[in-house]
Amino acid sequence: MSVDVILEQEYPRLARTAQQWAAEWNRVGEQTAFYFRIIRDVGHALRAYPKEMLRLVAQMSMGTGALALIGGTVVIVGFLTLSAGALIAVQGYNMLAGVGVEALTGFTSAYLNVRIIGPLVTGIGMSATLGAGATAQLGAMRIAEEIDALEVMGVRAVSYLASTRLIAGVVVVIPLYCIAVVMSFVAARFGTTAVYGQSTGVYDHYFSTFLNPVDLLWSFLQAITMAVTVMVIHTYYGFNAAGGPAGVGEAVGRAVRASLVTVVFVTLVISLAVYGQSGNFNLSG
Repeated sequence: MSVDVILEQEYPRLARTAQQWAAEWNRVGEQTAFYFRIIRDVGHALRAYPKEMLRLVAQMSMGTGALALIGGTVVIVGFLTLSAGALIAVQGYNMLAGVGVEALTGFTSAYLNVRIIGPLVTGIGMSATLGAGATAQLGAMRIAEEIDALEVMGVRAVSYLASTRLIAGVVVVIPLYCIAVVMSFVAARFGTTAVYGQSTGVYDHYFSTFLNPVDLLWSFLQAITMAVTVMVIHTYYGFNAAGGPAGVGEAVGRAVRASLVTVVFVTLVISLAVYGQSGNFNLSG
């Protein structure tokens, strides 16, 4: 009699717990292998499916159909960062005014929008738009057995469906993040100068003094890293969806949850790696 059988007979609860842990570790290994497979097939996707990538870039950035003007990722992320920038103006000005240094509101915009709020809000918006859409599309194809049909026809399904979406997500995030950062800056400046009446010269002085171009480059790297992680997570869950339409909805929910946690983790790791020791911050001017 094997050790597993004896353990299951003598300690059934412990055996079930061990089996659950083993199944979870196996799933993590399968998921990691799928991620590497997506990245490995990027070169093949660039050579074999350029038209599909262009179609996905257009679809992901501006949307399609009736939602082309208001449902695209660019519009949604732009409004999200616009709201976040307005919140910087409201909270930053009021808190700084409480101690008599409301002139530093421009500093809060240049410091917080670039390092934390801009990348984080962009990652959340990508997860809710690009990622969720990719999971739903691939999940519906899996349920309808379209992915199996592609593999039967000799098409490399991971390259055609997953790697192309990864490339499109990285391409889209570059102009997307530019719009997000500009919208957050504009909202913070408008709220501080037009609503609260602060002098534009004072705001622009402190904003330009503390805006570090190197921080913008790190912020772009952070946004690109988020795009890669969001797309590989969502394509995995969509590619392995099961259980009919309800299973597709469950896969979307699980993918969004995992990508949101990953977005926060990426923000934490990059922020600690870049700014953890010195902070790259000099209070002057």
